[in-house]
Amino acid sequence: MAGYLDKLGKDITRWRASGLVDAATATALEADARAHHRAGFSFGSVLMILAATLFGAALLLAIAANWEAIPRLVRVGGIFAVLIVGYAGGAFAKGRGHHAIAEGLWLVAAVAFGGGIALIGQMYHLSGDEADALFVWALGTAFAAAGLRSGPLTAGAVLLAGSWMAFVFGDGGPGRDIPVGYLVFAVALWAISLWTASVAARHLILLSLMLFVVLLYIEDELLYVPMLLAALSVAIVVFTSQRPVLADRVSGLGDGLAVQGLLGFIAGMSIVQAELYEGPYFLPVAIVVFAGIVGALLLAGRDNRALRWLAYAGFIFELGFVYLTLLDTMLGTAGFFFMAGLLLALLAWLISRIEKRLAAPEAGEGA
Repeated sequence: MAGYLDKLGKDITRWRASGLVDAATATALEADARAHHRAGFSFGSVLMILAATLFGAALLLAIAANWEAIPRLVRVGGIFAVLIVGYAGGAFAKGRGHHAIAEGLWLVAAVAFGGGIALIGQMYHLSGDEADALFVWALGTAFAAAGLRSGPLTAGAVLLAGSWMAFVFGDGGPGRDIPVGYLVFAVALWAISLWTASVAARHLILLSLMLFVVLLYIEDELLYVPMLLAALSVAIVVFTSQRPVLADRVSGLGDGLAVQGLLGFIAGMSIVQAELYEGPYFLPVAIVVFAGIVGALLLAGRDNRALRWLAYAGFIFELGFVYLTLLDTMLGTAGFFFMAGLLLALLAWLISRIEKRLAAPEAGEGA
């Protein structure tokens, strides 16, 4: 966020030098931006959170290593003591303005909660498997995130929920269905992420939903599943480009929503291509992929650097995939690349002409 303030300060200085704003307006703009910006984590805060996570893991391993030598009552009391100290101490630190320490203590408590589930279950021989423990851990972390309004805990809950989904799918072997209930969990986590203002958690949720689609395709091998993902992703990019304010109000992701849309399109169409790479539909699908990437660039790539880099990477990946697939027909591959390059060059020329025509009246009005 400091980078944003620095860039805004330079813009305001340039506007003031150009006479677009007066000195009072420039000062007011800078003061308002600094008063309302949301400070992000510094490098020291990130290290504090990582250290807290490692500390929690080390504590659990130390307890597990000496588990038999510790009296049962002391075991249970120790787990609850870590939970109370972590959550209560974090709340106290938060109230004193030590946000990084607070988040670190809460993460220690969250790790201790997960370890406590496993250790107590083993001690009292409670029924259930690893998937049930993961679910309870994710649910408890989600409740803690909502109650404490913690962004890192929200992201941790999303990661745990995604791990539970993947574990349920992979642990049972053939015939084990993907947990459709994860969709309800994802909706709840999305609401919590809005409450805790955790942009990272919302990005993780969208990525986990893409994983859900992939697992759904692996389960039944229904081709329309990745096609629906690609179509929905296209709709997201179009919606974000046409209604950016409404899209940001709904998602709170800003330009990141368009990036997620393009990523979903590439993921969905990659599955479709992997399924149809030996058939006659491979080249038409490749053309759709190229058109989708270029369309995303035209619609939402002008002021979105992350989307542009993803589009470039996706374009290069698609070129390589087409090349490797059509390696036996080099002439056809060269012809396809030539036609694609010719069409893109023509499109670039048309866009540049349109932009010049649109810019000409504005220049005239300014003069």
